[in-house]
Amino acid sequence: MEIKITVPGQPVPQGRPKFTTIGGHARAYDPKKSVDYKKIVAYHAMQHKPKQLLEGELEVEILIYKESLKSFSKRNMELAELGQLRPITKPDADNYAKGILDALKGIIWKDDGQVVDLIARKYYSSKARIEVTVRTLVEHQINLL
Repeated sequence: MEIKITVPGQPVPQGRPKFTTIGGHARAYDPKKSVDYKKIVAYHAMQHKPKQLLEGELEVEILIYKESLKSFSKRNMELAELGQLRPITKPDADNYAKGILDALKGIIWKDDGQVVDLIARKYYSSKARIEVTVRTLVEHQINLL
């Protein structure tokens, strides 16, 4: 099985957790920007929700299309659109992937621990977005005790 999800707009990396103290106990929570982006990803994922949550081993490919820089020359803009000029700056690709994987839990799969293969690639584009492809690898997971 294969599920493809596109989320339009500028991708948002998973932010560092924030901490607070409530009743003498430390509590970690996601920054508002990360929470809001996970809700957007979840909304688009709901349009592709399978009848039953995916089980077993999964492969996830995440293509991250960041908005092209305004300082790009016409030539660099063309190279970026062809995928020949790619972002090598922060945030890291895995920081984008973490929030996306969290957002798909309970919508596409039971737990992101099922993801055994993860591909995350960053590109520039005039149309900022993420494209997520989820593939099942094995129909039935063998549970080893």
